Amino acid sequence: MDIALQILAICLALGAVVGFLAGLLGIGGGLIIVPVLLVLLPLAGVNEQALMPMVLGTSLAAILLTSSSTLFMHHRLGNIPRPILPYILSGVGLGALIGSYFADTIPSHLLKLFFACFVIIMSLQMWLGSKKADGCADTLPDIPSSKLTAVSGLIGSLSSLLGIGGGVLLVPYLTSVTKLDMRRAIGASSAAGFVVSLMGSFGYMWSGLHTALTLPPWSMGYIYLPAFVGIICVSLFTAPVGVKVAKKLQVKVLKRCFAVLLFIVGTKILIG
Repeated sequence: MDIALQILAICLALGAVVGFLAGLLGIGGGLIIVPVLLVLLPLAGVNEQALMPMVLGTSLAAILLTSSSTLFMHHRLGNIPRPILPYILSGVGLGALIGSYFADTIPSHLLKLFFACFVIIMSLQMWLGSKKADGCADTLPDIPSSKLTAVSGLIGSLSSLLGIGGGVLLVPYLTSVTKLDMRRAIGASSAAGFVVSLMGSFGYMWSGLHTALTLPPWSMGYIYLPAFVGIICVSLFTAPVGVKVAKKLQVKVLKRCFAVLLFIVGTKILIG
């Protein structure tokens, strides 16, 4: 079987997992997509120099469609916190652009170390705080809008540098610091993930179309189409399932599921 078809088949299974987790926890799925593509894309002939841009571009492109599906479902369920959404989206959008611009100037090992430590701390805080009642307000009386925009900008920058939608960073911040209801935080995260992935995937596609590097067949810039198609074909159907399951689960269960995911990811990055 041609290697492109093999990657397509593997990514169909990957997409099922990514879509479900995106709907359940409000994450884009980049934390799962990126490690898998780092293994798969060299088999397709992607050289070392083009590997990371190709992985990140493909991940963000897949997240774009997955997050759009989850965003639509959360909108239908009333989980989108409209009063604070403009501050979050403007922050992550600008941050994603800044992160893409400085992608080649920040040592990757320092970025990974910071990211791993942050998600582990957030996982512990979320697990220990899961017994506390969540706030249900859509407004942020104790958090200035400028601060929310600035923090969202930082999250957008890190997300574009790591090829993720940003939910793994935004949801803990919204629930732990701003005391936003967990389901509304997941709804806001799905909207933010759409903006980050939209800007990031366009940037990687444009850069790949103008690169001097030799890219493998079935590439559209820095987006590898067999992996992209495989992920989105299934994730678009499993994402609504995750949203429906999230609606039925208690907030405490959702927070602990998210805490476990954060701890596993952070530990894996730290020791890897």
